[in-house]
Amino acid sequence: MSASSHPAIDFTDQVVLVTGGNSGIGLATAKAFIARGARRVYITGRSAAKLEQARAELGDKAVAVLADVASQDDLNALRKTIEARDDQLDVLFANAGIAVYNQFGNTTTADFDATFDTNVKGLFFTVQTMLPLLRNASSIVLNASVAANKGMANLSLYNASKAAVRSFARTWANDLKDRKIRVNTISPGVTQTPILNKGLGMSQDDVGNMSTYLGQVSPAGRMGQAEEIAAAVLFLASHSASYVNGVELCVDGGFTQV
Repeated sequence: MSASSHPAIDFTDQVVLVTGGNSGIGLATAKAFIARGARRVYITGRSAAKLEQARAELGDKAVAVLADVASQDDLNALRKTIEARDDQLDVLFANAGIAVYNQFGNTTTADFDATFDTNVKGLFFTVQTMLPLLRNASSIVLNASVAANKGMANLSLYNASKAAVRSFARTWANDLKDRKIRVNTISPGVTQTPILNKGLGMSQDDVGNMSTYLGQVSPAGRMGQAEEIAAAVLFLASHSASYVNGVELCVDGGFTQV
């Protein structure tokens, strides 16, 4: 296929599911899918108020579903909501996740379960539960993190959970090859989203210090923006990436690459 005939990043009439779509990268990605022609975008989240705010922001093409990916009952209800509209999924962006510090030596089983129930178990069963709704030749994008490759201190649970996400993409690309469903991983670097403050508990000074650090060690010299991660997700989900499968795309301004 020549460059001139390569398909554009276009989701006209497609149906998309974005878990954790009420803020940050998820919300930015939902907006981008709608801007590129998606007929309907389902978003999930655990806060009814934030979900409603996001749905209002996204407009009539968005359907907000209150759901915790760590709950199989919630995932089953989400699937029924999609089925009730006779929709099939062209794209699944498994984005929902949490980031919380843990100190090795003082980590509890509850700490472990909280991270792995959402980031690993929740993501696994999100995709498995939605498999019957995914069209053949559809696209799955998993949200991991460059933290999986960095070994950042006091984040052993988060780092390991995101390494598992990257591993899922490798295996599922093989598991789903007969259905021609592509599975890829997006691994954002440090991105300006609410998770910095609300998840990691970073103060404004902490965020400023992180920005200064990235200015010194990252070729881009700054944090990423949610819209920049969304653009990479849309590429992986689109027909423009038709020969891209099982990869990890690091969108980190070069932080882990040089």
